[in-house]
Amino acid sequence: MEIDQWRRDYLRGGLRRKDLKSNPVEQFRQWLSEAVEAGLTDPSAMCLATADASGQPSQRIVLLKGFDERGFVFYTNLQSHKARDISANPKVSLLFPWHSLERQVIVYGRAEALSREEALAYFHTRPRDSQLAARASRQSEPLESRAVLEQQFQAEKEKYGEGEIPLPDFWGGYRVQPDAMEFWQGGANRLHDRFIYRREDGDQWAAERLSP
Repeated sequence: MEIDQWRRDYLRGGLRRKDLKSNPVEQFRQWLSEAVEAGLTDPSAMCLATADASGQPSQRIVLLKGFDERGFVFYTNLQSHKARDISANPKVSLLFPWHSLERQVIVYGRAEALSREEALAYFHTRPRDSQLAARASRQSEPLESRAVLEQQFQAEKEKYGEGEIPLPDFWGGYRVQPDAMEFWQGGANRLHDRFIYRREDGDQWAAERLSP
């Protein structure tokens, strides 16, 4: 079958205004909980979209590591491609693609760096080898070979032995503060349900339905 004939209908259910929480973060919390209960693989995986100073966009999958009314948190190398983009243009977007539930959540906002204290607290909860890998990798930089990367990892492992691994100067996190959040639920005959919350004054939000 040709790719333009690949299709299916979306029949898992709809989304109605009466079912929406007044706050999009609470609506997200409910949907994330349902994604976990449904046994989705990597329900915290999200596509982070950034754009550099020239306007060139790029995307990659990262893992959500926390969220609350202040925003959505992820961690990374602060010299990576994504971090350089954020430095030039802090406006970003997050997409949670929960395909098997026929749902998407899109977050539009600004990324702000976390404090070193926040980054340190999270860093030491990571598996030890993940801490070493963060030190060994110069994320997004050219790499001669896989063997070189493994040598760098082994060097870090030997350097710290069983001792505490310090937080690298080049590693930290960001919090995406949402200005708008969209919730998409697939519907029959491509009549999908879409609601977007937009931030008004302070912590007040207004939701409206969008055409599919």
